Amino acid sequence: MKARVPLVAALLLAAAGARGAAWDVAALMDALRDHRPARAQFSETRHLALLDRPLESSGELTFTPPDRLEKRTTSPGMERLVVDRDTLSVERAGARRTFALRDYQQAAALVGGIRATLAGDRAALERDYALALEGNAQAWHLTLRPRAAALSAIVKRMEVSGNGPEVRRIETRQADGDWSVLLITPVPR
Repeated sequence: MKARVPLVAALLLAAAGARGAAWDVAALMDALRDHRPARAQFSETRHLALLDRPLESSGELTFTPPDRLEKRTTSPGMERLVVDRDTLSVERAGARRTFALRDYQQAAALVGGIRATLAGDRAALERDYALALEGNAQAWHLTLRPRAAALSAIVKRMEVSGNGPEVRRIETRQADGDWSVLLITPVPR
């Protein structure tokens, strides 16, 4: 009988440890928050109803937590988008324009979901989106669906996929039928 007690205790501890290491939204947000990539390469394909073919671009992304995101497009042309707190700056063809994000709901909704995901900011994500996570720590898929009718009139859903603590793919489906896929390749430090 004494030999069974350590065995039962070991099984209970193993089961408790497995529950503690469960893969859920909290674990994903912890992993994203703790992993701070400085730079990544991107390739993006945008499908717009107004165009016969998708638009393709590539370049570099830089994220400085919690709220600075820079997207520097190098192909097919040069463009630099910087979202810093509540401001969006666009540089193209030597001209720079700055906008308040609050004046551009669509951009604010998309950028907010991306920045909050990259920062592992669950509270910010859950303010605007319902979250559904599938997969495991090595290959996960997070779906963000807008909570408010005003936001769902702009964004149908965002699907973010990754490996471990790295975001590798962001697919955005807009309410108007346009959609885009952003593929992300981290740059080694």
